Amino acid sequence: MTAFRVNIRRKVYGEATRPVIAGLSFEVREGELVCLLGPSGAGKTTALNIIAGLDTNFDGELAFGNPVYRLSYVFQDPRLLPWRTLIENVALPLKGRPDADAIAASWLDRVGLAGRRDLYPGHASLGMQRRASLARAFAFGPSILLMDEPFVSLDEKAASELRSLFVELWKLEGVTTVFVTHNVAEAAELATRVLVFSASPAAIAADIDMSRVRNAENALRAALDPAAASACR
Repeated sequence: MTAFRVNIRRKVYGEATRPVIAGLSFEVREGELVCLLGPSGAGKTTALNIIAGLDTNFDGELAFGNPVYRLSYVFQDPRLLPWRTLIENVALPLKGRPDADAIAASWLDRVGLAGRRDLYPGHASLGMQRRASLARAFAFGPSILLMDEPFVSLDEKAASELRSLFVELWKLEGVTTVFVTHNVAEAAELATRVLVFSASPAAIAADIDMSRVRNAENALRAALDPAAASACR
């Protein structure tokens, strides 16, 4: 079943004449983990913001399979409120629920932050902050999860640990996910399907079912145009 369809005929910022996106159309099925892969500046985050409803100034349409949906967004920056503890940050989207603290505590435990609940973000490492951000997104109980390079700026060991944790949670929760990255290895490791973006203005250069390829990284690199491939890790 289709979770949502995206059709962005044209997206331009401000007074610019050159579009960031031109003719971007795809659908995401329920339960998929779709990576949007392409170099920085290819329009991936713009597309994600349009899906999230944060950017409505575009020519095109969004259509959701179920008009009632819950959406979580994990940004490049953890975006934790510095004056609230980790557990208070995770409980924010659950405001008004009598079990908010219990749910938040449970999710902090699941992301490896048991015993760190009362830390303020300024006293937590970047890795801890990103774990708390992930816990907050899942705690909301989303039907659609959007992730914009959520493990960027971490060292490879910390990023690898978080990718493994995320996949474990995603498999258990089964939430439809769109994950933006310019890291070929990351897309190969995580995705059930990869949409390869062309260089700006963005369009879909390739739509790859990862269950059908033998060497995932090679398949993705081959699908990138030469300029994009040199800009992707």
